[in-house]
Amino acid sequence: MPNSPLRVLISGGGTGGHIHPALAIAEALKAKRPDVTIEFVGARGRMEMERVPAAGHIITGLPITGIDRRLSFRNLLFPFRLVRSIWISRRIVRRFRPDVAIGVGGFASGPLLWVAAKAGIPTVIQEQNGFPGITNRLLAQHVNRVCAGFPGLERWFPPGKITETGNPLRSGLIDRLSGDGKRGSNAAEARKHFGLDENLPVLLVLGGSLGAVSMNSAVRNLLESGTPENSGFQILWQCGSRYADEHVEWAKARGDKRVQVCGFIDRMDLAYDAATIIASRAGAMSIAELALVGKPTLLVPSPHVAEDHQTKNARSVVDRQGAILITDDQIIETLGQEAKALLKDPEACSALSSHMAQTARPDAAQRVADVVLNVVSSETSPG
Repeated sequence: MPNSPLRVLISGGGTGGHIHPALAIAEALKAKRPDVTIEFVGARGRMEMERVPAAGHIITGLPITGIDRRLSFRNLLFPFRLVRSIWISRRIVRRFRPDVAIGVGGFASGPLLWVAAKAGIPTVIQEQNGFPGITNRLLAQHVNRVCAGFPGLERWFPPGKITETGNPLRSGLIDRLSGDGKRGSNAAEARKHFGLDENLPVLLVLGGSLGAVSMNSAVRNLLESGTPENSGFQILWQCGSRYADEHVEWAKARGDKRVQVCGFIDRMDLAYDAATIIASRAGAMSIAELALVGKPTLLVPSPHVAEDHQTKNARSVVDRQGAILITDDQIIETLGQEAKALLKDPEACSALSSHMAQTARPDAAQRVADVVLNVVSSETSPG
C-alpha cells in the first residue's frame, strides 16, 4: 500500500462545523501523501455541494435528509431516500475503490460509511463535539477508528477505537490565528480597522454567522444600560446575517461610537486581535479557533442544537478552567456584569487565557491524517 497511490473518500457535511474539518483533513492528507486522490460525498442541497467544489474537490451528492422531530411528509420519504442513498454509495465505492473512507458527521456520512464498512474498507470517524451526533453514534460499532475533538467520548464509542486528536483547522487559518502568546500585539491596528478606539479594551461578541437572538438582545441591553461608557470598554458585535439590517440601523440611530456592529466579520483574525474579552457560542470549531487565540472567553451554548451538544463542548473547556460558561437564558442580564468583572481582574484574565491556550490542538488535522494512514497501513498489511 505505501508504494501505491492512496484513494480516500470523505463523507458528511450539512454545516460548516462538519465541512471545515473535512477540508482540513483533506489538506493534511495531501501534505503527507502528495499522491492521494480524494473525493467527497455530501447531501444534495446542503452547503457542502458548493463549499467543497469551491475548495477544488470533487463531490457527489446523496438524496439523504434528516428526520424531523415531529411527523412530517419528509419523514415519510426518509426510508426511500435512505435506500436510494445506500444504493448510490455502493456505486461510488465500486467506482472509486477507496483505500479508506472518512466520516465527519452529517446526513451523508451514514450511508457512505456503512457501505464502506460492509465492503471491508477501513473507516474512520472524526467527531467534532463533546456529545456525538446520531449518525456517528450509529456508526460506532462499524468503524475502525474514532478521532475525537473533545475528551470523554468513551460513553458512546469503544475506548479502544478512540484517539483524541482535537478538531482539525485548515493550515491557513491556523497561521492567521495562532498567536504563540502574541495574539493581540497588533490590537491598536486591528481596532483601527473596525473603527474602534485604539486604546480602549474591546468585548468581541460572536453569535455565529447567522446570529443569535439572545446574544443580540444582551448587547442591546448592555448598550442601553450605558455599561460600556461606565466600564471603559467598547464592543465589536457580529450580530449575524439574518439580523444585520435591524441591528446596524439601530446602532446607527444611537450614534454610539463605542460599538461597531457587523452582520458577518470576514476578518476574524483582526477581530480576535482587537478583542480583550470574547463572548461566543460554543460550536466545536469555534472553540477550536478560540483555543488558538487564547483570550479570556465567555461561552454561551446555543440551546437550539441537537442533544444540547454545545453545552457539552463548553463544559469540556470550562472543566479545564479555560472559559466561563453563561447559559443562554442568563446572557441578557449578565453579559455586562461578566465583562466588567473580568476587566477588573487581570489575574483571572491571565489564568483563563493560559488554560484556554492549553486546550489548543493546532496539529489536529495532522493527527487525524496520521490515524487515517495508520488504519490503511494496518488493515492492508499482510497477515
